[in-house]
Amino acid sequence: MRQTRRDFLRHATLAACAAAIPRSAFAATPFEDVVAKVARQQLLPDTYPETEIWGYDGLVPAPEIRVAQGDRVRRRFRNEVPDPSSVHWHGIRIDNAMDGVSGLTQEPVAPGETFDYDFVVPDAGTYWYHAHNRSYEQVARGLRGALIVEEANGPDIDREEVIVLEDWLLDPESGQLFDNFEQPMMMSHGGRIGNFITTNGRYDLTLSAKRNERIRLRIINAASARIFPLTLSGLSGWRVAVDGMPIGQPQQIDGELILGPAQRVDLIVDVTEDEGGVAHLLRIGDDDQPTPLVSFPIDGTASSVPRGKPLPLPPNPAANAPDLADARDLRLVMSGGAMGRMQSALLGGERLGFRQLAQAGKFWALNDVADMTDTPLADLSLNEPVRLKIENQTVFPHAMHLHGMHFRELRPDGAFGPMRDTILLAGNESREIAFTADNPGKWLFHCHMLSHAASGMTTWIRVT
Repeated sequence: MRQTRRDFLRHATLAACAAAIPRSAFAATPFEDVVAKVARQQLLPDTYPETEIWGYDGLVPAPEIRVAQGDRVRRRFRNEVPDPSSVHWHGIRIDNAMDGVSGLTQEPVAPGETFDYDFVVPDAGTYWYHAHNRSYEQVARGLRGALIVEEANGPDIDREEVIVLEDWLLDPESGQLFDNFEQPMMMSHGGRIGNFITTNGRYDLTLSAKRNERIRLRIINAASARIFPLTLSGLSGWRVAVDGMPIGQPQQIDGELILGPAQRVDLIVDVTEDEGGVAHLLRIGDDDQPTPLVSFPIDGTASSVPRGKPLPLPPNPAANAPDLADARDLRLVMSGGAMGRMQSALLGGERLGFRQLAQAGKFWALNDVADMTDTPLADLSLNEPVRLKIENQTVFPHAMHLHGMHFRELRPDGAFGPMRDTILLAGNESREIAFTADNPGKWLFHCHMLSHAASGMTTWIRVT
């Protein structure tokens, strides 16, 4: 949709001033319902029955929420599933009380009850929302959807597509979810990795395209534990944002893109496939064979010649790299899991051996602690700079997600990586991140392999 100069000025003003506008100024904004429901949806081919899922408004993925940068989001969450739940607005720099973390920022919403979420979105980008109580089960059942915040002055494209990647662990006979969500093998290994993948709720998503058409792809990994290695066929283009945050100069796509659980990437792609052919977004499987996640049959030509390199996306507020001259140094050590070297860890203030921890459903530890603690990983002052070294001493990958703030990877050469909210570490790998503690409150920091979070890989940071 083409934006007028008046639209541009309106959205630019909102983006700049949202934080300073009192809540009373938005009092007339109505609440819209977000209802968690038990429903049935055709995930598998038609020869199989519909699968029982949990979905917001009974759908997977959930209905897309799309707003302008600086707008206010007001959603009344109504819980109609048979389990207490809450909603986390993943990647949004949000008021702490609205972050949706059961047990830390709010009490879980009981079945039949409601909770009002009310917040302003300061940053444009690709985000998502999902359940955050027993999330290893509730997200795996389908409580997840896209949250898109539009720039006031978006890129020069013909259209955009939101691509939500999900996987499901299904019984191949009945087509229903395996309902043992606390199976020790999954929790102590790579997490609940499904045996069936859908894109936007379909196993065969097909979107028509034209040669030389320019498309923005907003790709969200909403799976509970699966890492998606992605590649393009019949498409060429650039990476322009990660985890919702613009990266500055667009980066040419060359080879695979690795998307860990909860991570997002924005691509601007040009269709290079000839008319009558099919372009693809592909997943590279464990056997190195590519399989389509999205097929783009080419019907017609949008332009006789391709366009040049796109311009950068406009930066979001507070995008400056932290000043590390007086930064607080922190360390987070991951241990445990199958084939790990963890002999013992603290649980509830008591040191237990690995066998006792496993009997309690705890297979992982952060800094020698196998569960959430009453005291945070760090007590930080508002706007204090932080550098945090993360050491993965396990043989499995982990996707660490920080709530409420964004960070940059601090690379070995001293350069900063792009802003993001989730970082993927391979087994036995160390990474360093840096951020400014610019959002007051209690902020969760956990592995987004959600079974890992439930079985020990969860801590928090307090900013006062």
